[in-house]
Amino acid sequence: MIYLIDLEYVETRYTAQWKTELPQQIADATAQNITVIEGPADVAGTPTPGAFLDFGGTNIYKAAQTAQLSQHIQKGEIKDGDHFVFADAWHPGIINLKYMLDLLEIDAKIHALWHAGSYDPHDFLGRLIGDKPWVRHTELALFDAIDKNYFASQFHIELFAGTFFGPDDEEYIKSKIVRTGWPMEYLNRHIETTPIKDDIILFPHRNAPEKQLDIFLDLQEQLPKYKFINCNDYNLTKSEYNKLLQQSKMVFSANLQETLGIGCYEILMAGGIPLVPNRLSYKEMYEDIFKYPTALTSSFESYEQNKDMLIGKIETLMENFMALEVQQAIKDNKEKLETQYFTGTNIYQELMNEKI
Repeated sequence: MIYLIDLEYVETRYTAQWKTELPQQIADATAQNITVIEGPADVAGTPTPGAFLDFGGTNIYKAAQTAQLSQHIQKGEIKDGDHFVFADAWHPGIINLKYMLDLLEIDAKIHALWHAGSYDPHDFLGRLIGDKPWVRHTELALFDAIDKNYFASQFHIELFAGTFFGPDDEEYIKSKIVRTGWPMEYLNRHIETTPIKDDIILFPHRNAPEKQLDIFLDLQEQLPKYKFINCNDYNLTKSEYNKLLQQSKMVFSANLQETLGIGCYEILMAGGIPLVPNRLSYKEMYEDIFKYPTALTSSFESYEQNKDMLIGKIETLMENFMALEVQQAIKDNKEKLETQYFTGTNIYQELMNEKI
């Protein structure tokens, strides 16, 4: 049996699609039975400003999931060979589950997907909590309790490992970490490629300091010939957002924190351009034509000193959108991300490595 401990539903985020798509994808790929462990539907709430979830609601949700896992174990329903997949590794229930499995000597495996943490100074955990001992010890305990830790980019692996481990830990790290794309194959069914675009540039990121919205807003003033849309200004459903992607030529990022970046992949799927700084996970994921020097947006002050270069890059790509070089790069980059960063193949393989 595979137990999927899911994420709470937020209509404007990918977690809305993961609610239905993830269980089905795992079941189809592994040909195994799936039990989804959910929390109460009415506690997700509105994400805390600058974050992607409600800090109170997410703990109510996770506590309910942990209670359900405990009940399954108390009833003797968990067996050797079972697998637990946590859609978010930052889940206190992982420690509770490991406690029960070890004490009862049940040989079940724990898998979890790492999205971010305090080890990233630009993530909200890093900004608000930093390197306080309790949070660092918690993240390391979670990592140790998890049998297979999934990271979506090499950048994220290096960021995590560089914080917690040294050269002598290489073998241990290799035994615990799996670099895998996120299980988002379903996006192919939801986002269509459209060649005819309007002169629209999107900001699909959170309104958080590490996303540097102020740079996007200044570019809007500098380039009035293009329509700049901050998606946070509209209460878009995923369907409405996908239609907007299909109309738009570009997604812009000046992010200081990114371990994967779904919005930039989505614009590629819609046949548009991701314009990203040459840093973070972007560095390994995107074609050179879509990257600009990191110094141009390392801060707002740096941007002000170099804005002419960035404006020139935007204009070149927007005005030459239909050029063969640009269109071929969109196609090639989409294929690369689709096969390496937005498929859960490695997760599915790990789940099938042992008989369930």
